[in-house]
Amino acid sequence: MTTDALTIFKENQKKSWGLFAPIEIFTTIPAASLVNFSGAKSGQKLLDVGCGTGVVAITAARLGAHVSALDLSPALIERAQENADIAEVKVNFQEGDVESLPYADGSFDVVLSQFGHMFAPRPEVAIKEMLRVLKPAGTIAFSTWPPDLYVGRLFSLVAKYSPAPEWVSPPTLWGDPNFIRQQLGNLVENLTFDQGTMLFTALSFGHYRKSVESTIGPVVKLLQEAKDNPEKLNQFRKELEKLACNYFIDNHFKQHFLMSRAFKK
Repeated sequence: MTTDALTIFKENQKKSWGLFAPIEIFTTIPAASLVNFSGAKSGQKLLDVGCGTGVVAITAARLGAHVSALDLSPALIERAQENADIAEVKVNFQEGDVESLPYADGSFDVVLSQFGHMFAPRPEVAIKEMLRVLKPAGTIAFSTWPPDLYVGRLFSLVAKYSPAPEWVSPPTLWGDPNFIRQQLGNLVENLTFDQGTMLFTALSFGHYRKSVESTIGPVVKLLQEAKDNPEKLNQFRKELEKLACNYFIDNHFKQHFLMSRAFKK
């Protein structure tokens, strides 16, 4: 892996995830689940990593936490600031990379990430940075997609048609408790897991497909790559429908996710 390859990969991530904003209607309730699970309190200094449209950051700020938040996508940071203005809360948003956090060691009481840090290509770098900026005895907590459930299987399907470079870690590894234990190692204590649920509503499979194809980063990238290959795109869509219809009931997908929490030693 070269520096140029890493830069290109992250630039592609920045572009493909920039369309994610409409999905905030579904990530808002899980944001409250993560903030509550973390035990965040008024007056604490809190960082939201991979903040997207700011749903976690704003939820924590409404509790009275002093919140900073960053995301790779400037488009999502702009939307997050709009949301904070509407909510009338102060959050220090900035564009940034979880693999190189622009904060001093031990800056925060709480570090959170909802479906964010898991997309960093090098998990060992991301978690090292998240723990670096966390105070001793501080709380780290995050929500991730398990590989064996629907969203994890969706990302595996996308990777089949649009494989990432071999040096990029699959994001759904972060949905495996054993992988999380390995990454956190002996740097934390009292590692705890719980499960949350996100409901993704759609009037039909066609509505769902249109939504994910226009908002979910890896799917957006796949469509761009396959725009001149209709056979490949059609085959992907057939497999997506076959997978999704196993989970689509009563106009929604019930998508379970993993929440993890630990305290820095």
